[in-house]
Amino acid sequence: MEMDQLLTRRRALIAGAAVLGAAGATGTARVLTAEPAESPVRPPAAGPQARTALKPSAHRLLPMAGDGPPSSRPLPPPVRREPLLHMSGRGRSMVLTFDDGPDPHYTPTILKTLRTYDVRAMFFVCGRMAAASKHLLAEMADDGHIVGNHTWTHPLLTRLRRPQIRSEIERTSDVIEDAYGERPLWFRAPYGAWNRATFQIGADLDMEPLAWTVDSRDWTTPGTGTIVHRVEHGAAPGVIVLSHDAGGDRSQTVRALRDYLPQLLDSGYHLTVPRRRYT
Repeated sequence: MEMDQLLTRRRALIAGAAVLGAAGATGTARVLTAEPAESPVRPPAAGPQARTALKPSAHRLLPMAGDGPPSSRPLPPPVRREPLLHMSGRGRSMVLTFDDGPDPHYTPTILKTLRTYDVRAMFFVCGRMAAASKHLLAEMADDGHIVGNHTWTHPLLTRLRRPQIRSEIERTSDVIEDAYGERPLWFRAPYGAWNRATFQIGADLDMEPLAWTVDSRDWTTPGTGTIVHRVEHGAAPGVIVLSHDAGGDRSQTVRALRDYLPQLLDSGYHLTVPRRRYT
C-alpha cells in the first residue's frame, strides 16, 4: 500500500516538479570530469543497426578512480545552481544509476547481474529503505558501487522548510555511513526537483548534486522491451541513465538490465562510475 501511494504521488508530482534531469540535452548541463577522452567518439546510431554493426568489445569495466568506497574525502564542493547531468569520460563511458532502494527483493538481483558482468553502478538510496536493509549497502561497498543520498522519505523537497530538508538528507547520510562505511559524496533530489536551499544544504553536507541524462521511466512499468529501447536508444558517451530498484514492482527493470547490459558492453560501452573528487 505504501509503495502504491508513492507511485501515485510520483505520477501527480512529476509533471509539476522542477525536473532538470532531462536538461542534459540542452547543452547547458554541468559535466562530471573523468579521465581525459582518448579521442572524440560519435554516439552509435539508434536501433537494431547499431547493435549489429558494432563488434563485440573485450572492454568491460573502466573505473575512473579505483574500486571500492572512497578512502579519503575530497575538498568541500561548491554550491551549484544546477545539478551535474553529464560525464566526460574515456571513450564510450556511461553511468547506470538506480534510485529509491534498496529493496530486499529487487536490489539483490540487480547486484547479482552487475556482478556477473563486472560492472559498477550508483545507487541513490532512501534512508528508511537503507535502514531496513543495511546488509545490501555493505554488499554495494564490497562490489565497488557508489551509494548516494536520495533523502529519507522521498519527499518533494521544494515544498519543505530548510530544517526539514536538512533532516531528510542528514539522517540518510548517517545510515549510509553506518552501513556503507563512508558518508555519501553524491546527492539526488527526489523527482529531480531542486531549489537553492537544496543545493546549499547538499553542499554543506559535503555532497555534489547529480541528475541524469537518460530517463528509462521504468517506474511507469511500460514493459521490459520499452525500457530496453529507451536505454539503448539513449546510449551515448557521457550519459547518466536513471532507473529504479524500489518504489514498486521493478521486475521489468530487472529483466531489462539483463537484456541491455550485455548489449551495451558488446557495443564497446564502459559502464563505470564518476571520479571520487570534485572538479
